[in-house]
Amino acid sequence: MNTLGTAYRVGLLGHGIGPSLTPAMHEREAGALGLDYRYETIDLLDREDADLGAELDRLEREGFVAVNVTHPFKRAVLEHVHDVSDAVRRIGATNLVLLGERRVAHNTDYAGFRDALEDFVQGCHDGPVLQVGAGGAGLATVCALLDLGFDDVVVHDRSEPAAGDLVARLGEGRPGLRSSGGDLAAWVGRAAGVVHVTPTGMREHPGVALDVDRLPSAAWVAEVVYRPLETELVQRARGRGLAVLDGGAMAVGQALESLRLITGLDPDAHRVHAHFTELVGTGP
Repeated sequence: MNTLGTAYRVGLLGHGIGPSLTPAMHEREAGALGLDYRYETIDLLDREDADLGAELDRLEREGFVAVNVTHPFKRAVLEHVHDVSDAVRRIGATNLVLLGERRVAHNTDYAGFRDALEDFVQGCHDGPVLQVGAGGAGLATVCALLDLGFDDVVVHDRSEPAAGDLVARLGEGRPGLRSSGGDLAAWVGRAAGVVHVTPTGMREHPGVALDVDRLPSAAWVAEVVYRPLETELVQRARGRGLAVLDGGAMAVGQALESLRLITGLDPDAHRVHAHFTELVGTGP
């Protein structure tokens, strides 16, 4: 963590990260907080053999104080840190590494989704929650569900082994966390809530991952895709009058948590969300 008066140089490390809205969100809010803050992308798409340890060493030498980490390095980078947060220990993946004498890995996807969902559900934990998607982000969202007190969570993925691995990793002492067994349709009609954590709905992957018309009329839907913000899932769910948490909540939440951890200050959530909405509306 830095202190006021320090220049902050922060990076985003991953593949194909040019369209990310994270740099703009960080820099705008840091400016409003009166900070000298630069956020740069480090795209390693053309460096398949990149040495992550050497890359972190280079960033530290050049004055970077932190790096957000995205696909495909969220797990591999853990080999090059000294300490991990409790969430990272449980999930097995990070998206923020604080650099310095001791590198510390955090997972702000987890914190961002947890905080957004807590406000959205307002203590209502009745009935089974169906999560569609068991990838890296899916680990973070299930961890958040469990920590918020949801004790009946069913995980579905096109890869049944992936769903099984997620349950095995997080399910110790949690008998209510289980796999769908590959039968998505059977659970859609019973779900009190749905968390969607797959690429389906992105501009590059249009469509919807489940039959929204089969959801109970009182069900809620939480989406993590935010490009576009109005995914087909969000549109169909709102069309049915269901309560919907769009993907912007997690995107903004993880940026807020990252800024807190990097600077030690409390960013303004309403201001960051307004900027995010502006960015999404003007983006490609």
